[in-house]
Amino acid sequence: IVNLNVLLALPVVLPMLGAGILLLLSAKRFRFLQFIATIGVLSLVLAAAIALLIGSLDGPIVLNMGGWAAPVGIVLVADKLSTLLLVTSVTVTLLVLLYSVFQGVADGDKGAPSAIYYPAFLLLSAGVSNAFLSGDLFNIYVGFELLLASSFVLITMGGTQERMRTGTVYVIVSLVSSMVFLVAIGLTYAAAGTVNLAQLALRLPELDQGIQMILQVLLLIGFAIKAAIFPLSAWLPDSYPTASAPVTAVFAGLLTKVGIYAIIRTQTLLFPDGALNDVLAWFAVAAMLVGILGAVAQKDIKRLLSFTLVSHMGYMVWGVALGSTGGFSSTVFYAVHHITVQTTLFLVVGLIERRTGTTSMSKLGSLAAGTPLIAALYLIPALNLAGIPPMSGFLGKLGLMEASAHRGTGLDWLLIAAGIITSILTLYAVIRVWNMAFWQEAPDPLPENDCPKGMIGIAATLVAVTLGLSVIANPLRHFTDDTAVELRARAPYIATVLPQEGQRGEGISPNVTDDHMEEPEGGNDE
Repeated sequence: IVNLNVLLALPVVLPMLGAGILLLLSAKRFRFLQFIATIGVLSLVLAAAIALLIGSLDGPIVLNMGGWAAPVGIVLVADKLSTLLLVTSVTVTLLVLLYSVFQGVADGDKGAPSAIYYPAFLLLSAGVSNAFLSGDLFNIYVGFELLLASSFVLITMGGTQERMRTGTVYVIVSLVSSMVFLVAIGLTYAAAGTVNLAQLALRLPELDQGIQMILQVLLLIGFAIKAAIFPLSAWLPDSYPTASAPVTAVFAGLLTKVGIYAIIRTQTLLFPDGALNDVLAWFAVAAMLVGILGAVAQKDIKRLLSFTLVSHMGYMVWGVALGSTGGFSSTVFYAVHHITVQTTLFLVVGLIERRTGTTSMSKLGSLAAGTPLIAALYLIPALNLAGIPPMSGFLGKLGLMEASAHRGTGLDWLLIAAGIITSILTLYAVIRVWNMAFWQEAPDPLPENDCPKGMIGIAATLVAVTLGLSVIANPLRHFTDDTAVELRARAPYIATVLPQEGQRGEGISPNVTDDHMEEPEGGNDE
């Protein structure tokens, strides 16, 4: 019988150990061994994540590192939210890594993968896993710093002037976010005497309302920069498109979701009163509309998708702003959808770039006739991103609209209107790409480079995963409903991490707004 508590350490420890060992095997003759080891490590992490996901059905799972019980020691916590996002992120990371390997083999190992590519990828996975599983604020910060170090290596790989410039901007913005977060951690510890999330959930309500508001604002600013939430998103459209297709894909799919995860966790556990929910709703409206208007104006497919990423983060903020079971459930559902769909689209664009040597829509054309398979691989996730029924994008947006309509305030109807407009403009943007790149004649003859079958196969696998989300949408929505109920109850998390505070945790006020007995059933049937 496997001890699930022990498995909690594997998604963090295994990739870090693997990265250290692979750095020792940096000679070119060990490159294939690096690849095999990396695939093996990520496969073990995925198996552990799936086991934790199944185990979390019975409640949160806790591991006190080094035998030091919380709140003294470092604690890792796996609940429904963290395990669902962990399984999704590791699956995507593994597939993107395979895509990059096929690309590197086809290129004759020119430029990638280099000796540090696989270790950096493993550190990226460790940072994401650490952020998802951490039970205290400072350890989340450590996860963010792991992400920063590894992502800088990946985003600048190749050493071109453009990549170094955008990588520098990315690092500066990330450091600013880290500084804000670190200041928030310091103030939180000064005010509450702890950084353990479960203990903070008990102590923060005893603080002055003004102090609570300062801490909440600082944490939101730090996380919003990581999540690229407007107006703190200007760095993203310039940073992501310059990297290689696999790096851009994993960045677009995962890194912003770490920020949104941190927002969900702190808003539900530490600040359940929803004091800033209306403010978040206005930012959600702005993010959706400004981001998609930026996408419509682009002539390069990578930049267009980067702006849609900014826009669709607004949908996830929308659900958080509602502060309801339906809102949080739809946000988690949409996050899983967006991780897979956005990653898939960037990998398909990598196929287009490899085939033609460009992603500029003004230079592309006639790809549907020459590469019908790539055309299909683009169109399916593109329509999913736009929210065409019955795909997962439509179901996630429908859940958000139902949750807003259930509350029915003026701001809710504004959110619904902004969501509909954003969906329509997203459809316009992705169909414009289809028309210019795949359907109309190319202004000049394009090169016809071969795309390795392995790269196409991995992209097709991810397209199948995105369609699979639509097939399992009902059980997935049941799971996200249960996740939202667990998040808002708070007591199971607190009592599991701090069993000595169990009675006190059971007595705390849950995160209840206007719908404390709301409908999860009504949202399950979409």
